[in-house]
Amino acid sequence: MKTEELYQLYQKHPVICTDTRKVTDSCLFFALKGDNFDANEFAAKAIEAGASYAVIDDERYAINDRYLLVQDVLTALQDLSAFHRKQLTIPVIGITGTNGKTTTKELIKSVLSQHCRTYATEGNLNNHIGVPLTLLSIREDCDIAIVEMGANHQKEIEFLCSLAQPGYGLITNVGKAHLEGFGGVEGVKIGKGELYEYLARTNGTAFINTDNPTLVDMSRDRGVQKVVSYGKGATNYISAGLKEVSPYLTVEWQVKSQEDESIHTAESNLPGTYNFENILVAICIGSFFKLSPDQIIVGIKSYVPQNNRSQILKTESNTVICDYYNANPSSMMVALDNLEAVPAERKVMILGDMFELGAEAAMEHRFVVDKAMATASGRRIFIGEEFHKIKSRIDAEFYKNTIDASAALKGNPVKDSTVLLKGSRGMKLESLLTSL
Repeated sequence: MKTEELYQLYQKHPVICTDTRKVTDSCLFFALKGDNFDANEFAAKAIEAGASYAVIDDERYAINDRYLLVQDVLTALQDLSAFHRKQLTIPVIGITGTNGKTTTKELIKSVLSQHCRTYATEGNLNNHIGVPLTLLSIREDCDIAIVEMGANHQKEIEFLCSLAQPGYGLITNVGKAHLEGFGGVEGVKIGKGELYEYLARTNGTAFINTDNPTLVDMSRDRGVQKVVSYGKGATNYISAGLKEVSPYLTVEWQVKSQEDESIHTAESNLPGTYNFENILVAICIGSFFKLSPDQIIVGIKSYVPQNNRSQILKTESNTVICDYYNANPSSMMVALDNLEAVPAERKVMILGDMFELGAEAAMEHRFVVDKAMATASGRRIFIGEEFHKIKSRIDAEFYKNTIDASAALKGNPVKDSTVLLKGSRGMKLESLLTSL
């Protein structure tokens, strides 16, 4: 079946499903393959559950005309999403970066939603499957869309841009993450820089943090012509500074324009100085798309972090900074900087292993330990195999897993402290909350 024909069916049945457990009436089911499954086998189950059609790539399952045979289901999904994107005339903002993508996306959505019907990537659907699903969720009544794009190897952002076709874009930052797939930090720069390359090639607009010289250099080297700048400097389109940092950030900002250069103040529900730049780009994009300062202020204040990203949780005994959705060397360092800046009498850090670092894993974990030991804290706890390898001659607590760490915390409880809980998602540090 050709993409154009499939699109006609999509217009009549605009809900896409790839999981038989989530099938809704009249949806289109795409039978994707995984490492351990072939959803062609579940196509009949999807039809029985209410799907109008099932898109398959194994002719053995084409029982009747409700089974749409294509050469490859994933390619069909991606091609359909790109075709749909071409029908849209709204602004599309592409977001990538090492850290802060999801928080930044949600902040921008919260701001723009004060004035525009805004759609943004749900959760972390930011890969070669998630981006097509995001695009196919954008409806005709939408005014503006925000598409998050993740990557763990080069050419991935380039491909996602070919689907999402963003007219606007931003890179939050470039740091040490997915080093195994990218082949080191320089590989990360090349991979993330593919968004700038796309914007340069299509005459798109980049929102750039001028306080980050790496991003400035990357955009210049790739020939980006349309730039909207934000940062601390007065020459930026949006210039800003931090007014308050504890427990949550308050930002003062100014728009560089002839009409009004008043100073405005926005309170947030975000802890951590590393979130300053995320708030700032949301202010920048809101101003660029003609939202009033009052609308921007409401949008910033309305966003409350979720999903274990920069959340502050009060337990019976402690204040826990829950930042264990993910971790890499860059985000670990800024989290430790933030813990040092927090005005608390007692501080404790509980850090879990960082994944996908390849040959640099040992070195990067050592750097984190060194930084942690130089950061003021009453107790330092490291969890995971990588941290455990370097425990000798270090005056701190090391545990191979969260089970051992939990037992230690129950035997020697943490009380009346501010606790940083951070590690890669696979460490499942949330299991320690009952011990805090």
